[in-house]
Amino acid sequence: MRTGTTSATSAIFAANRAQGSVIFDVHQVEGLTRRHHLHESGSLRVRFPSPEADGLSAVFVNTAGGVAGGEYRFGIEIAAGEGTRLSVTTAAAEKIYRAEGPAAQLDISLKAAAGAQIAWLPQETILFDRARVSRHIDIDLADSASLLLCEIVVFGRTAMGERMLSGEFTDRWRLSRGGRLVFADNIRLDGDIGEKLGRAAVARGGVAIGTALIVPGDEALVERIRELTTSFGGEVGISSWNGFAMARFCAQDAGKLRADMMAVLGRASGQALPRLWLN
Repeated sequence: MRTGTTSATSAIFAANRAQGSVIFDVHQVEGLTRRHHLHESGSLRVRFPSPEADGLSAVFVNTAGGVAGGEYRFGIEIAAGEGTRLSVTTAAAEKIYRAEGPAAQLDISLKAAAGAQIAWLPQETILFDRARVSRHIDIDLADSASLLLCEIVVFGRTAMGERMLSGEFTDRWRLSRGGRLVFADNIRLDGDIGEKLGRAAVARGGVAIGTALIVPGDEALVERIRELTTSFGGEVGISSWNGFAMARFCAQDAGKLRADMMAVLGRASGQALPRLWLN
């Protein structure tokens, strides 16, 4: 009887695991960027607020309220057609909860055709203690396409007195331009993450890290961003190579890192950030 009850409970628990995917593309209609095809499934949704000028904004919503381990799998595929302008963000910070089993899987694919401009600007990803997540970000740009991308990861809600002591975080990024791989990056933190973040060579006690990719990017852009150095609340390093610029962020306070990221993105693009960032 006990075995049967345990099996039934496990089956119900497994059935409650959230999965979701969104696939969509945008194209030009009389010089304006408009949605073309869209497919949604599971708990992941995307909404398109009123168009701004000739571009289009997209906002992702996870109706599951967060991500846990095991069978949680989320996939996003976005294609920006020739000459389009697309900005993507999230309605709120994504929360990754503790998991006893395998890591949750997050797969993101961005593709931009000739002359397209795509901005991937989600709000923070917050990892709770014992969270387990594996994320892949694959970006394919035409030679004349442009990209503004940022990701912020927060290890525990320090404002709530919470810390991430252990868990697993893996992050794999690949950026191709004109069919050629120009950037590859892998991050893996597991086991005693709290102790590792305290090491000087890792985060020196920081609880938030971030990365921004800017394509195209050159030394002139790097120098303009470095003019902001005295105003940064955390550590920010920026460099350029292979035709793009990359900024790395680390801070002991997630709010300070967010402010640093907003300053860098504003200087890099000259365009307003999504209004949800300003709430």
